[in-house]
Amino acid sequence: MTTAPEDRRPAGTPDAPLLAVRGEAELQVEPELVRIGVTVNARGRDRRSTLDDLTRRNAAALDLVKSYGDAVARLSTGTFSIAPEFADRGRGERVRSYQGRVQLTAELTDFTVLGELTTRLADLELTQVDGPWWSLRPDSPVHGEARRRAVAEAVQRAREYADALGTSLAALVELADTGTQAPQPRRPGFGGGVRRMAAAAEIADPAEPLDLEPPQLRVTAEVSAHFTMAPPRL
Repeated sequence: MTTAPEDRRPAGTPDAPLLAVRGEAELQVEPELVRIGVTVNARGRDRRSTLDDLTRRNAAALDLVKSYGDAVARLSTGTFSIAPEFADRGRGERVRSYQGRVQLTAELTDFTVLGELTTRLADLELTQVDGPWWSLRPDSPVHGEARRRAVAEAVQRAREYADALGTSLAALVELADTGTQAPQPRRPGFGGGVRRMAAAAEIADPAEPLDLEPPQLRVTAEVSAHFTMAPPRL
């Protein structure tokens, strides 16, 4: 025998009327981290030379990022691939060339070096740079501050409603987190991101560093709260 699920919503009584409110908070803050993606490419007529070129270019990209020391919070290698490209015509599996690729991700805490590093990476042979993507640290106190403000607003709203009825709050029955959004840029930073593919030929003069300014991030929190009140005189 099955029974209907119990209604877990708080219920009020004439002696303890229930008051339900919502509290919201929105903060505009500076980002704490910035992430860029780096894709190193190689292409050649035989597998070994393509792999050698990819290894050399990957090492150059890694060494460049590591040269910025403590400004880099994290550097990781993502996917690696090397695959044959077949000729469009002719019979059999005739290989025309080989295409190799390595993807890297770098996360920085020092935004003053971002423009220079991004530009220098983009100047490397057959290297593509994507980003930047701005964020907060997972343990950033900003998240807690947003939640505290949302709770404070819920309590303030409840007090104002109770005051309008000529009564006061008695007890908190339930508090629920109804939504905390990940930080979002307040304004678009750089369209689709920074993308540039450097040519294989050597570049005589280094490019001027890009001017990359961090955007404001919007952090939100929302709670619902249920209180009981002293019986108002209506």
